Amino acid sequence: MKFYDPDYCPFGGAVNDNETESGIAAYASLTDSFFVIGNRPDVNDKVQIEGELVCNQMVIDQRIDIDIHENIISLQTEIHRGDLFKLVNLVQPGYFKNKTADLGSYYGIYKYDQLIAVTGERMKMHGYTELSAIVTHPEHTGNGYAKQLIVHASNKIFNESKIPYLHVADNNVNAIGLYEKLGFVTRKKISFWKLHANVL
Repeated sequence: MKFYDPDYCPFGGAVNDNETESGIAAYASLTDSFFVIGNRPDVNDKVQIEGELVCNQMVIDQRIDIDIHENIISLQTEIHRGDLFKLVNLVQPGYFKNKTADLGSYYGIYKYDQLIAVTGERMKMHGYTELSAIVTHPEHTGNGYAKQLIVHASNKIFNESKIPYLHVADNNVNAIGLYEKLGFVTRKKISFWKLHANVL
């Protein structure tokens, strides 16, 4: 069983579903809340399963031919990283950790000195890079910012001779509709099991 360092990404998974209990118990000593991807994991009394988030794993196999009109910047400075952390945790609290941005490139759109929309890269495999933190500030939705950021980030991944993919909750109809319009297709459904360490 393998996990990311919890300062980067609170996710893990196992090749053999029958050997998850000890790995989960060990990881629970490092962080109190995390996710295991795949089938329902075995746990002991040190850990409880809080719930299951079913996601569509979506992938796209060709560049997206859409013009970008917004000024998209790479979020590299400490100020940028601070703004990124605050925005993602405002909209999607719990997924984005202090060092998550170190896993890949992140991009954003500023308006009036406020970061209002972002996306970036998280989990990477041979030939594939995950798009993650596709987030728009609640006061700025509906303006096409997410679409342009996805186009920008996806095409950067294609420039690296890799394939972009992403995960989206299977009940997030609006987001799925946007991804499908851009050319993403659902590869499969994947469960993200939220676990919590019991305090004894």
